[in-house]
Amino acid sequence: MKIIDKLALQQPSFSFEFFPPKDEPGTEQLFRTVSELRRYEPSYVSVTWGAGGSTRRLTLDLVARIKAEAGIDAMAHLTCVGASRGDIAQILEQMQRTGIENVLPLRGDPPRGQTNFVRPENGFGHASELIEFIRSGHDFCLAAACYPEKHPEASDASSDLENLKRKVDAGVDFLITQLFFDTADYFSFVEKARAQGIRRPIIPGIMPITNFSQVQRLSAMCGARIPADLAVELEAANDDGARIRAIGVRHATEQCRALLEGGAPGIHFYTLNRSTATVQILEALR
Repeated sequence: MKIIDKLALQQPSFSFEFFPPKDEPGTEQLFRTVSELRRYEPSYVSVTWGAGGSTRRLTLDLVARIKAEAGIDAMAHLTCVGASRGDIAQILEQMQRTGIENVLPLRGDPPRGQTNFVRPENGFGHASELIEFIRSGHDFCLAAACYPEKHPEASDASSDLENLKRKVDAGVDFLITQLFFDTADYFSFVEKARAQGIRRPIIPGIMPITNFSQVQRLSAMCGARIPADLAVELEAANDDGARIRAIGVRHATEQCRALLEGGAPGIHFYTLNRSTATVQILEALR
């Protein structure tokens, strides 16, 4: 089923992001996570795409397997990195053959060891171009990423919103935000997006903090700000893993509750293939 149709029927929606594991133990862990989260009746899950398409087969296999074995609609990420138009066309045909209906087109990050994105030969340099290409010949439900605190490569928030409008105009059905830790940033972003003429559902993306140093690295990559009072509390935990997880779960629960009460259409959890923190949050929201 197309996710946009489910969003019209199921609000608030809960959904989860996974990444393709590197080995069989990782795959077993992932499917334990899928099994544990399944009881919360997610609207969908998404599976990321490795740099340069390095997890192409795993991504597509996981999307198909989750849909077949867990009965959950799944969405495949797809990036521009290292792929020509011909490569993208082949991938889209493969998706259709395997029954994939939902795709999240992204520009993608540069492969490890490279600092700047390089447009592939006869390929795409922006997500909006990839979206337009997909929409011109295929009937997928398409999502797109957005950044409440602006894309880290954007010169300013205004130009970032203009770029987002181009993606939406190219044929996006709904939007998922990058992680953020200040709920006010989401509502401010939605207000500005609406003023820009963006009318698609904007689903907030939440990552519960379970490892402070890890989240600091991810936040720096994504352009996300950790509020000063939260950072002070986490630093005071002094590498006490249990205390950091408790702080992170409490903060994410407060975020989710405020987002839903404020009218957000749902929550998309960045799980890092683990379920414990997400389950604690969902139980607290019940």
